[in-house]
Amino acid sequence: MRVSRSVRGGLWVLLAICIVRFWIVPLPSSFWVDEAGTLFVVRQGAHHPSLAIAPQVPASIYFWLPRVSERALPWLPQNPGVTEAAYRLPSVLAMLAALLLIARIAMRLIHPDAGWFAVFACFGLRGLNYAADDARPYALGMLMVSGAVLFLIRWLDRGRVIDAAVFLVFAALIWRVHLIYWPFYVVLFLYTVVRLARAETPVGWLAGAIVWAILGLSLIPVAVEALSLFRQAGAHVITALPGPGELVRTLKFGLILWSAAIALVLRFRGGASGVRRLPATSVVLILAWWLIPPVALFAYSWGTGNSVFVNRYMSFGLPGIALCGTLAAAFVVPQPRWRWAAVILGAGVLIFLGDWRHQWPPHHGSDWRGAAAAVNALPYGPDLPVLCPSPFIEARAPEWSPRYPLPGFLYAHLATYPVRGRLELFPFQTSPEAEAWASHIGKDTLQPFGRFVLYGSSASVQFWSDWYLKQPEFEGWRAHRLGDFGDVAAVMCGAPDKIYRRLSSAY
Repeated sequence: MRVSRSVRGGLWVLLAICIVRFWIVPLPSSFWVDEAGTLFVVRQGAHHPSLAIAPQVPASIYFWLPRVSERALPWLPQNPGVTEAAYRLPSVLAMLAALLLIARIAMRLIHPDAGWFAVFACFGLRGLNYAADDARPYALGMLMVSGAVLFLIRWLDRGRVIDAAVFLVFAALIWRVHLIYWPFYVVLFLYTVVRLARAETPVGWLAGAIVWAILGLSLIPVAVEALSLFRQAGAHVITALPGPGELVRTLKFGLILWSAAIALVLRFRGGASGVRRLPATSVVLILAWWLIPPVALFAYSWGTGNSVFVNRYMSFGLPGIALCGTLAAAFVVPQPRWRWAAVILGAGVLIFLGDWRHQWPPHHGSDWRGAAAAVNALPYGPDLPVLCPSPFIEARAPEWSPRYPLPGFLYAHLATYPVRGRLELFPFQTSPEAEAWASHIGKDTLQPFGRFVLYGSSASVQFWSDWYLKQPEFEGWRAHRLGDFGDVAAVMCGAPDKIYRRLSSAY
C-alpha cells in the first residue's frame, strides 16, 4: 500500500512538473505571427474589412476565449499593450480538460489503470505541448474531439439520451473550432457503425440514424461556409504537396515504439502477463483516430492540389497517437505495473523533451517582440525608413499595395508589436510591382536618408537586403543585424561608418 501511494504521489508530482515546464513556462514569450493574427481578430473584430482577404481566419468559435481571458485577467504580466499569457491561458485550460477526457477514454478502451500512461504519452508529443500554450484554436479542438469520443462511447455503452445529447454538442462544435477538422467525423461515424454492426450496444440502428441526422443538420451552416471558402483555398496554401515520407513522420511511430519498449522492460522484470484480448471495436476506434486525420488530409491535398498537410492542422489526431502508444503498451505491460510504466514514461518525457538547454524556453522561434524593441531602440527618430514585408501569404497584388491601410490583417504583427519609423509596406513575396516600388523608394527615400531598416521574417529580410545592396546607388552599403530573434530579423542597412558610429552610441 505504501508503494502504491508513493507511486500515485509521484505521478501527481510528475504531472505538475510537466504542466509547468511544457505549458506554463513559455506563456509570457513573444507571439508568433499567427498568434498576432489572433490578437488582431480579438481587438479589431471578426468583421474588420482587411479580413475579407482571409475569411477562414476568424471562422472559429475559439476567439471568444482570449477575448474573455484578456478582460478577466488584466493582472497578468504585460508587454507593451499585449498580455501574451492571458491570450494563451485558455489553451492551457482546454488542454487540461482534454487530458482528463483522454485518460477516461484510455481507461474505458484499453485498461482501467491505463489513464496515467495515456496522459504522459500526450506530453511525449511536441505538437500537443505546442498547442497547449498556443493562442490558436488547436487545444480547444482537441478538447472537442476528445469530448465527442468519450460521450459517443458512453452513449453506445448505455444508450442514455443525456450521453447522446452531450456527444451532439461536442461533435457539432468540432467543425466550428476549425474548418480543417472535418475528417474527424469519419472517425466518429466509423466507430458508430462498427458498434452497431457488431451489436455491441443497446442503441439500435434507428436511434443511431436519428442522432447522426441531428448532427448532420447542425453542421449544414458550417458545410455551406466551408464550401464557399473552398473556391479560394489555393490563395491560402502555405506548404508544398506532401510526400510519403512526410505522411509516415506524422504517424509518430517513435512514441508508439517507446511506449511498447517501456512496457516490455517492466514485463521482463516480472509480473503478471500483460497480454490481454481487447475488444475489436476499441482497437478500431484508436487506429482510426491515429490514421484517418493524416491520411485524409494527405489525400485531400493531392486530390485538390491545395496542400493542407501542416502539422498544426492535424492536431486533432494527436490524442489518437497517444492512445495508440498506450494500446501498444497494453499488450505487454504487467497488469500491476501500469503506474510504474507511467512514471518511467513521464520521467523520460521530461528528460528528453524538456529543452533543458534553455531556462525559459520560448513558445515559438519567432521573437517579434524582441525585434520590434530593437528597432524602437535605434537613435534615428520617427523618420527612419522601416521596410516591412508581410508575413502572410495573402499579401500580394491586387489586395496588397504600398498604401495598404493600417491597421490591417496582412500586417497584424505591426498592430501587436508596433515599431517607430516611417513604415514602407512590402508584400509576402517579390513581384514586378514590389520590385518597382522598392526601386522607387530606394532612389527617392532610402538613399537620400542614408540608412534604412528591414523588419520581418528572416527569409524576406534576407531577400530584400540582398536585393538592395546589389543596386548601384547602394554601393558600399552593408547590412547589420540588430540581434538574434529566431526566424524573425531586424537589419540596419547603410554605409558602415554611419551605422556603427550611431549604433555604438545607442547600445
